[in-house]
Amino acid sequence: MCQPCSVSTAVTNPISVLEVFSRGLHLSRPRSKEWSIDELINCNEEWRQNMMNTDPNFFARTARTQKPRYLWIGCSDSRVAPGTICGLPPGTLFVHRNIANLVNNVDTSAMSVIQYAVGILQVQHIVICGHYDCGGISAAVRNDDHPSPLANWLRNIRDVYRMHREELSRIEDQDVRARRLVEINVIEQAINLYKTRIVQQRRVETYQKLDEYGFVQPKIHPCVYDPATGKLVRLDVEMQDYLEELKEIYNLYSVAHLDDEEAGWDGMGPSVVLPP
Repeated sequence: MCQPCSVSTAVTNPISVLEVFSRGLHLSRPRSKEWSIDELINCNEEWRQNMMNTDPNFFARTARTQKPRYLWIGCSDSRVAPGTICGLPPGTLFVHRNIANLVNNVDTSAMSVIQYAVGILQVQHIVICGHYDCGGISAAVRNDDHPSPLANWLRNIRDVYRMHREELSRIEDQDVRARRLVEINVIEQAINLYKTRIVQQRRVETYQKLDEYGFVQPKIHPCVYDPATGKLVRLDVEMQDYLEELKEIYNLYSVAHLDDEEAGWDGMGPSVVLPP
């Protein structure tokens, strides 16, 4: 019968092994700023000091509450930071961002943000902002294959592509086609905002109190940002041209016109109401 091999009875101290290993790591690897978030902490302190020098009461004021005028729905792209590109301080924008700035009715996060912004914060405006050179849009145009869940998300963009295939297929240059899809996608997401119950409900409420609010709210603005120029532009579109044929399907609320009982107005109607 084979005899077991002789084993040393010396027991290695596990703590000393860890210490040696740890020391070896620190000695063998030079310190790198990439290992930490010191850049964020230091830049935050510099920003904080600048804000206090400019407005000593800023943080005391914003700590109490928020009353943003805008809900910004944009892309997660790191180049499109809404507060920065708009030059606005904290407290001005309520923000939701995702890949390719989609307003998806089964996206609980987006729907919750919209409900809170419109129903509780009562924002006056919703900006739906896409941007040129969008990775999500480009992936849809190129038919790039990505694993789930990203593939499922990109399918929403491809659905937009499908609905506007006739126009887009006439554009031979793929980059130009992608830029146009950016614009079309923004318009489609703006339409999706009009479809939501909370947006229609709030618009009817403010319509019935025009003397108090001045215009129907929230007003929805389709916009595009160009990272190559830093310019933010409103798309030159009249949303009512798109919404008119959809009201029969998606409109949930209708009320009589303030000055004319026979003239109706609905939750997908225009924000600026002119006298009849």
